[in-house]
Amino acid sequence: MRLYIKYISIHLKSQMQYKASFFLMIVGQLLLSFTVLLGLYFMMDRFKTVGGFTLEQVLLCFAVVLMAFSLAECFARGFDLFPEMISNGEFDRVLVRPRGIIFQVLATKVEFSRLGRLIQAAIVFTYAIPASGVIWTWDKILTLVLMVVCGALIFFGLFLVYAGFTFFTIEGLEFMNVLTDGGREFGTYPYSIYGDGILKFLTYVIPLALFQYYPLLYLLGKKKDIFYMLTPLLGLLFLIPCYLIFLFGLSRYKSTGS
Repeated sequence: MRLYIKYISIHLKSQMQYKASFFLMIVGQLLLSFTVLLGLYFMMDRFKTVGGFTLEQVLLCFAVVLMAFSLAECFARGFDLFPEMISNGEFDRVLVRPRGIIFQVLATKVEFSRLGRLIQAAIVFTYAIPASGVIWTWDKILTLVLMVVCGALIFFGLFLVYAGFTFFTIEGLEFMNVLTDGGREFGTYPYSIYGDGILKFLTYVIPLALFQYYPLLYLLGKKKDIFYMLTPLLGLLFLIPCYLIFLFGLSRYKSTGS
């Protein structure tokens, strides 16, 4: 952990060498995600409720997904850039170093400019948390923390799958963006509004609903069963097949020879 913190410090210092560019990138990310928030506002202003959820409740859901994705994208950016590491031969050097492969890939890139989305998520939280009508007892606070942390880990698992496929394709697969960026965009609203088929897919195949929709029901008092509170932890089981896919791809890796 100490070494990883050192890497984070190095990345931050390198990105801060061009301070104007760094802060403009953060502002750009903030404004880009603001357009999604604006669309959400106009949608809810017109229809008042969507799938039985009010504006404030949808904003709470939006902030959870945005913060989870932003954390994953910021600290797992190395896996998002994994095709470049494979194609330019950099991954060969990773294999001969006395550190874990996943640790090294994580340490290759930390994208602090992605924190613009994280800032927006925090701003939305400051409004949605008191306005959502949730009675914030200790279990509700814990549920919210689990939603964000486990959500970030599930998105990290998707980045890991993306890297695993790259061992075979060399180039990145664009369809994975449907699950990563698409999962973030769909997560603007509770996943239940897209229909039972999509909800089941996002529950049993790609468990995004386990950290977004089901614990949200517990937060809002729509479900009292403590199982709904713990579904984000259940979603962490998804990391097992993600890791196995990465290991399978690694076992088939052939050096560039350079």
